[in-house]
Amino acid sequence: MYKKILTAYDGSESAMAAFNQALDLTQKYQGELHVLSVVRPPDIAEEVETEAIMENSMTHYQEIQEPLKTLAKDQGVSARFVVAIGHPAVKIITYAEENGIDLIVMGHRGKTFFERWLIGSVAKKVMSYAPCSVLVVR
Repeated sequence: MYKKILTAYDGSESAMAAFNQALDLTQKYQGELHVLSVVRPPDIAEEVETEAIMENSMTHYQEIQEPLKTLAKDQGVSARFVVAIGHPAVKIITYAEENGIDLIVMGHRGKTFFERWLIGSVAKKVMSYAPCSVLVVR
């Protein structure tokens, strides 16, 4: 049923719960797991500052994805790990469209109050515009 499953990962507890759910579903359906972390560029910044922030954020997300790679490998799940730059909801939806994703699995909240508010907003946008089913994990 679900051959390609996408999970959005930001390192929060909620995102980890979503990853575990996506991993389980991918294993159950013998599909392919896609893990997407999205670096959100600062709204207002100088070009030099923005470049440094983006590079640091890319490195951060690549590092926090490393343990997930081990978990997926240990479960025998084929997984692709990607870090993208842009607005999280837009990147998640675009990635799903471009990669023929059958199911998006997302956490309900981010790490901080601001991120929780942002992620809530992201989840709502993804649910509204996604080209496939969306599972929001609490």
